[in-house]
Amino acid sequence: MKILLWLRIIRPQTLFASLVPVLVGLIIASSSQPSGTFELNALTAVITVICALSLQILSNLINDYYDFIRGSDKAGRAGFKRALAEGEVSVEQMRRACFITLAVALITGLYLVIEGGWPILLAGVTAIIFAWLYTATSHSLSYLGIADIFVFLYYGVIASCGTTYLQTHTFCLTSFHAGAVCGLISMCVLMINNLRDIESDRAAGKRTLPVRLGKHGAETVMAFEVLLMPLFAYLAFGFSIPMLIGPAAIILFFAVLKAKGAQYNKCLLCTGLMNALYYILIIL
Repeated sequence: MKILLWLRIIRPQTLFASLVPVLVGLIIASSSQPSGTFELNALTAVITVICALSLQILSNLINDYYDFIRGSDKAGRAGFKRALAEGEVSVEQMRRACFITLAVALITGLYLVIEGGWPILLAGVTAIIFAWLYTATSHSLSYLGIADIFVFLYYGVIASCGTTYLQTHTFCLTSFHAGAVCGLISMCVLMINNLRDIESDRAAGKRTLPVRLGKHGAETVMAFEVLLMPLFAYLAFGFSIPMLIGPAAIILFFAVLKAKGAQYNKCLLCTGLMNALYYILIIL
């Protein structure tokens, strides 16, 4: 039961956000080199995946910890249950989980820095800082309404470009464009989450984009995010199957417009799965 509890705490439904841009970066790396002259470094690829997942899990745990400390998460919330708020784990247990996850991220990150040098060091250090700043400080990104920008970078272009760089040791514009779609999907996930929690966030002083812009303003921003997805897919792969991510995102967007309360949770799950859909479209 403890394993199932911690599996829920790390939010497995969100992990496509960090996994897919890494897989996309690996695809771009393998396809950007002349056939027969390049093979993926399997060990580096596996460690990249582990490092990316550990960084996102770390961000999720820190978010849970500090949202509970600040009173943003309470029992019976409209969103998915939070273990601390429900009393399922103690503050000390959550703190210990944060340090264990940080250790995994640092160990795997050290290997990647040895492989990729200073660009990977810069990406890794700033990723850990982002995970901390997202919720942990008095001027946290999630409380200032600017977290969306960092979500686009770290769950999109930095993850994909960094992965491709680790394999090829060159920067690739195609990887940037392909990863941007992943970043936009993750921005939509964050936007839906914040639309659902707009009233509780306002009461807690958490000035997310929906709190700052209002419900309709936030939905307008999300519409632009949705429309940019097929554009970046086109820039990466030309007029091809991955552009179908656009119609799928539009369908979900209209579902978001109709959603209320806990109905946003279904939209969140579907939007999170869009990263997996995007990866399948690229393979096809």
